[in-house]
Amino acid sequence: MKRILSLVLVLALIASLGISTAFAADDGFVDGKFTETRKITVEIYNRNNDGGTDPTNNVWTEYLKKGMLEKYNVEVEYVSVGRWTETDDIAQLMADKQAPDISYTYGANTIISYANMKDENGNPGVIDLAPYLEEYKDYIGNVINLLGGEDNLYYDKDPATGAVWMIEGIRADTSRITTFIRKDWLDTLGLALPTTEEEFYNALVAFRDNADKLLGENADKMIPYTTSTDIGWRNDLMSISKVAEDIDDATLFVYGYDDRHLLVPGYKEGIRVLNKWYNEGLVWKDFGLYTDSTVEDDNMKAGYVGAFMHNWDYPFRNGEDCINLNLQRNVGENAMFVPIDCFQNDAGITRKYLGAAVGSDRKIFLPSTNKEPVASLLYIDFISSPETIKFLQTGEEGVNFTMTEDGAYQILPATGEWVKNSGNNIDYTMTCNGLYLGEATGATTALSYPGIPAEIVIQANEFGKNNGRYPAHYNVGTIEAETDVGSSLTAKRDELLTKAVTASVEEFDAVYDSNMEDYMNMGGQDIIDERIEKLQEVYGIAFEK
Repeated sequence: MKRILSLVLVLALIASLGISTAFAADDGFVDGKFTETRKITVEIYNRNNDGGTDPTNNVWTEYLKKGMLEKYNVEVEYVSVGRWTETDDIAQLMADKQAPDISYTYGANTIISYANMKDENGNPGVIDLAPYLEEYKDYIGNVINLLGGEDNLYYDKDPATGAVWMIEGIRADTSRITTFIRKDWLDTLGLALPTTEEEFYNALVAFRDNADKLLGENADKMIPYTTSTDIGWRNDLMSISKVAEDIDDATLFVYGYDDRHLLVPGYKEGIRVLNKWYNEGLVWKDFGLYTDSTVEDDNMKAGYVGAFMHNWDYPFRNGEDCINLNLQRNVGENAMFVPIDCFQNDAGITRKYLGAAVGSDRKIFLPSTNKEPVASLLYIDFISSPETIKFLQTGEEGVNFTMTEDGAYQILPATGEWVKNSGNNIDYTMTCNGLYLGEATGATTALSYPGIPAEIVIQANEFGKNNGRYPAHYNVGTIEAETDVGSSLTAKRDELLTKAVTASVEEFDAVYDSNMEDYMNMGGQDIIDERIEKLQEVYGIAFEK
């Protein structure tokens, strides 16, 4: 509700300002540089990392500021936005007329909602980039190359109006989620790494039933399998394994609004399995009490957890404070979470539904309060250059990395001002998520987590995209029903899944179905219906429910 109210505030602001977003070429931009110094503000996530740096003022921001000033005569100021509250924060900044000139988010619908908020003169709340992209195409070659061509520059172009409200970033590495398990516990119990769901379940049961042997005096702290209230993300591989292999792309589009795959046929059965596990004492009983990862991470670091699903590199993140290194310090050098790939679908395939390189990561937009759209485009291009990306991801040789004989970057533990607040500095490389180092990328990935065996990193990355499927991209323009729901469906999804998992086995269907009915009544059904309508209208595909 808070986010919906924020959007209302933004609408009221835009209407009162009468902001004009009509295109006009910039006469002060001559021969690739501004004749007078321009100033822009740029959003940057604040993750509030322990031991991190000020995201608005550090060696990385100084590099970017210096580069933009020297190359384009543009001064850059960074505006801190909470990573986990970014939708609310940006909405409030827009309402306060303080939105960064360059803003970004993972939610396309949020941007479209702002664009749809017309003022009294009919001007949108977001700048239509289409004319700027055409006029200054020759100056944004880095963005075009990074996206893989000009077509992807217009990835989100509205087929009806021609408007472009956002520029997509790329996911340089499409690896997504991997399952991890305590190999030392398996070894102690004489069990092999699970290759099927049944074997995984049997391992969890063995962990539970041998708590005294595995944890001694801490046996009461045993957590065979841990998850969080973001059940959709944290158990995706389980749920997707219940989706039929022969499902077609049109069905995935129609039921694909939720990026956790909630509406995809068969999904419920994966949650049913998790509900069964919960009632058998295999799932962390207190997961629903916490909305951040601190307590859960501490459980893993202390050695109380047997298995989990998460981002493919989650147990390796944060250098010396990562889960695996803490686990080894607290338990012993053999203690380690290792990756497995065991959830097979009806065809015996460990299927993953992955986002394509373009379209599945962050989206960059310019609020209508932006008075420097050309300077903003140049910044987006600057951070998209291979040279800039390489520095932000690797730093300085001898300080942040050494080169190996085979040309890989051996990343060194970061300290002091060189600490990165996000993996590979993705908060600064907002157009690029994942290592982007040309031929050195693969070998460097394996060496990017100091203290973690390279073979473990490589396998976790491969498992996160093994048997990946990239559903087709249907550009049908704005789905109005999606822009109306704000974050309410996301919150309802998490509530639905948490209640369903923690219900008794006997009540599972009733709890799941009643909450799903609420979800549909809150806008879920309208989204499905409009997607069916647009699929027919734009592509001529008739879909039957």
